[in-house]
Amino acid sequence: SMIGMDDPKHFRLRSIVSKGFTPREISRIEEYVKVKARTIIDRVLEEFEGQEFDFVDAIAGKFPLQIICEMMGIPESDERQIFNWTNTILGAGDPDFTGSLEGLMEAGIGMFTYAQALGEARLANPTEDLTSVMMHAVVDGERLSSQEFGSFFILLVVAGNETTRNAITHGMVALTENQDQRATWFNDFEANTKTAVEEIVRWSTPVMHFRRTATQDTEINGFPIKQNQKVVLFYNSGNRDERVFAEPFKFDVTRTAQPTQIGFGAGGPHFCLGANLARREIAVMFDEIRRRTPNLQITGEPAYLQSNFINGIKRVNCRIN
Repeated sequence: SMIGMDDPKHFRLRSIVSKGFTPREISRIEEYVKVKARTIIDRVLEEFEGQEFDFVDAIAGKFPLQIICEMMGIPESDERQIFNWTNTILGAGDPDFTGSLEGLMEAGIGMFTYAQALGEARLANPTEDLTSVMMHAVVDGERLSSQEFGSFFILLVVAGNETTRNAITHGMVALTENQDQRATWFNDFEANTKTAVEEIVRWSTPVMHFRRTATQDTEINGFPIKQNQKVVLFYNSGNRDERVFAEPFKFDVTRTAQPTQIGFGAGGPHFCLGANLARREIAVMFDEIRRRTPNLQITGEPAYLQSNFINGIKRVNCRIN
């Protein structure tokens, strides 16, 4: 996986994948993102107005999944299967999603096999989707192998779906629990969107940690670290660091901490490839909620994913009053 690679191979492969996540590409799909948000809220208003329903299943889970599937060229008829594979892979350890190691392996192999078939189809008959771009891109005289594409497909589809889903869900919970912050943002949406989105990512920190290996002896805050020792980076801890964030356990949509939150990573070669897309998705969905369902409120306790890796919410009831 690209997550565990070092340069120069990491740089070569990221250069290929990043073609689909440039600011220009995000601007190109902006209208599609807005249309998807409108369509989802249309359906919610038609089916659930005045009733309780699951925010994750009806809104937060569908939105980023549909967008990444569209970008990758995945047919709408396959979206539910992709959703189920994603839940199984990232839900390892949660009995609601992964009952056995065999089930986890089946999901991984199923998604990998699906990706290889899609990649080979686009290699033979390219379209304008990201799969075609990746399969035909040449960097330093090389193209992605079908095996490399399979690994990247899983990374992009899982990361492009699950993390934004959880950020939106945690954001909705926080806005319900902090009505003053909801009013501050929604009453002056354009002025506060940039800081509000960053605060939602800080607050939720969808990916809680990564483990790395020290390449040389070093020292951090007086603590010695030896070459080849394993070091775990807890992003949720960094995003609550009182030395950086005033009142870190307060949800504040106007927060302008410097440096910013590290929910997308702390910069460098492994900074989240889809950060710009995730920011736009969060902003667009909450704009749609603000305009179309301003009385949408979370009404139940979240059912949290049993994971020490993903800060996920599996289900949480809500109502449009």
